[in-house]
Amino acid sequence: MLQHPPTKQRDGIQWRIDEILGRVDDAKTKQAYYYQQSISEIDGAWVMTEDGRKLMFATYSYLGLLRHPYIDQAAKDAIERYGTGTHGVRLLGGTLDIHLDLEQTIARFHGRDDAIVFSSGYVTNLATISTIVGKGDWVISDKWNHASIVDGCSLARGHFVRFRHNDMKDLERRLQQAPEGAGKLVVADAVFSMDGDIFPLPEALELCHKYNARLMIDEAHSLGVLGDTGHGIEEYFGMPGSIDIKMGTLSKTIPGVGGYIAADEEMITFLKHAARAFIFSAALPPAVVAACKAGFEVIEREGVERNRILSRNVKHFIGGLQERGFDTGVSVTPIVPIMTYSDDKALMMTKYCQENGVFVLPVLPPAVPPGKSRLRANVTAAHTIEDIDFALDVFEAAGKFAGVI
Repeated sequence: MLQHPPTKQRDGIQWRIDEILGRVDDAKTKQAYYYQQSISEIDGAWVMTEDGRKLMFATYSYLGLLRHPYIDQAAKDAIERYGTGTHGVRLLGGTLDIHLDLEQTIARFHGRDDAIVFSSGYVTNLATISTIVGKGDWVISDKWNHASIVDGCSLARGHFVRFRHNDMKDLERRLQQAPEGAGKLVVADAVFSMDGDIFPLPEALELCHKYNARLMIDEAHSLGVLGDTGHGIEEYFGMPGSIDIKMGTLSKTIPGVGGYIAADEEMITFLKHAARAFIFSAALPPAVVAACKAGFEVIEREGVERNRILSRNVKHFIGGLQERGFDTGVSVTPIVPIMTYSDDKALMMTKYCQENGVFVLPVLPPAVPPGKSRLRANVTAAHTIEDIDFALDVFEAAGKFAGVI
């Protein structure tokens, strides 16, 4: 165990520890620390916590598939057939037939040749980008991309640059800077996880074709959300099959855990034999795999109606917040920032909401830039209009209490 150096001067390790502990202590002092809150029951859009029953607005279950009976039963059946684990890593003895079934289901869902499943969404981006991008290559990332993309770019041996958020002129500038003949990978979220806006796929794709760059899109927050049937950003823009590398998670709209890449057969075969996080990580448990496969089946069967309800709820929620005087930024999706700008006001609003039956959490620096603190409220298809109206009243009272509106 590392010991604190026996000197008055802190080293870099201790400085970073103290900084985080200071933030945690500050929130606890204000009685506004609600991270890692224990949930004991889930009932649709409502959850039971130690402090009582609350309406959940901090979930990624955009289509409300948590506790779906068909998905739950698939997981139970898988345990009955296979048990709780596998024989190890996928490349050796850990591949079950349902792993291959899941990957083929994902490939069909996205209209691709094949897919590869990783142990988490974070690992998927980390492994894929760092495996694809080698010495002499360029990886070009939107400035607001998720941390997993940033970390994958940093781990890659190529040259890592960013372009201004959703700024296609700046993306072109970066593409022009890359040496002729260099491999180029452009990476972006489809829906950005802090602001809820959408990546301009048509313009980006045109630039990638112009400069011979591959395009990788992270569909973590767009699966089940974008497109009339919830098939994602390609459906939303009417551009099927246009993205080279499609990444997605199995822990948001799909109620499981894991991440995946859907692409052509050549890319998937390469990743299965070169991505260290796939080669050296244990295979996903059978119950999770079966639940994820069932999740895609439910979207294919119920996606149109659930997406219609979700779209209705998003409009009602964002419109209601704006009518009450809140700044919701540029969001047009279920991810809705309620801007407070001040850290203290974000904590005050959170405390009020949590004490009055709404489960919502603050987002503070460094997750967002200084001065851009907010509550991030996620609306889902599981919410009723009555649920949303209840939450709007609580948010309004909290905003007035904290001096936000």
